[in-house]
Amino acid sequence: MMGPVLAACLLIILSTAWISQANEALCKKDGGVCSCNNNKNSVDCSGKMLTAIPSNIPPDTTQLRLHQNSLSKLSPTAFHNLKELTYLDLDGNKLQTLPAGVFNHLVELDRLDLNYNQLQSLPDGVFEKLTQLKELYLQYNDLKSLPEGVFDKLTKLTRLDLDYNQLKYLPSGVFDKLTLLEKLYLENNQLRSVPKGAFDSLSSLSLVTLDTNPWDCSCRDILYLRNWIREKQGNVSNIEAAECAVGNKAVLDITEKDAASDCVSPNTTTAIPTSTTTPASVIYDDIHEIKVPQENFQKFLGYQEPDHLPTQPQCLMSISGYLGLMMSLMLTSAAILYVFHFLKKA
Repeated sequence: MMGPVLAACLLIILSTAWISQANEALCKKDGGVCSCNNNKNSVDCSGKMLTAIPSNIPPDTTQLRLHQNSLSKLSPTAFHNLKELTYLDLDGNKLQTLPAGVFNHLVELDRLDLNYNQLQSLPDGVFEKLTQLKELYLQYNDLKSLPEGVFDKLTKLTRLDLDYNQLKYLPSGVFDKLTLLEKLYLENNQLRSVPKGAFDSLSSLSLVTLDTNPWDCSCRDILYLRNWIREKQGNVSNIEAAECAVGNKAVLDITEKDAASDCVSPNTTTAIPTSTTTPASVIYDDIHEIKVPQENFQKFLGYQEPDHLPTQPQCLMSISGYLGLMMSLMLTSAAILYVFHFLKKA
């Protein structure tokens, strides 16, 4: 009679092991769509052609990768159960807008990646709850303007990417609260000038990109930018690359005589032609035909973050997990047959 008892114990042990292996393989509750690293509370759903965010992503997830999918919209409550998130990657989707309050529960988030989407505008207060955010990526979108005070709550921000958009002007005081900002990317927009005092609060700035904007060096408004560049030259990288739209003269070198005209503020004037830059949607669809800076191209392909692609140990862990699962199934089947054999004899 001890045989069936021992077999039953073995069956219980093996079943427990099988359930553990199955949970790992199925990424807890998400149905196996995404891959998981439970030790790091990381969920990777990238490159799955998703049109909606998988349900039942574990609530203790801290890193969620959703890049290179087909997300065209988000539910306002898409991330409300993921309050532990510190990193959210939505790079390379088809988002044209963001619902108000979509990030309101992500109070621990320190990195948000929205590069390579089709965002045309940002709702008021969309980032106001992200008080721990340090890096915000918005490059390669179709943003034409920014809401007043859109970054006011991001007082810990150290990096802000706004390059490769269609920004025609910057709201007054848009960067005033970003005293810890170190890197600001504004190249390849439609900026003709910046508001007086726009960069005065950026005491930690070490890099700003201003090139490939149609800077209007005939207007007095440009003199603030010229004076700021002269003051920061040598302390802030890449500011010398800003050039006037006409004459290829550096903004740094213009004179009061050059900028003698009174001009209408850029946010009230007729929009200037956008043919000088390529829309983000075209860049995204025809990336092979357009020269893109190497680091941006690598980011588009998902290589900027080393953990976007599985490492060799991760692959080995995945293979060993599946082998373990198969072994558990085989042993469980053997144990069941063993129990039935002794029961039949009894």
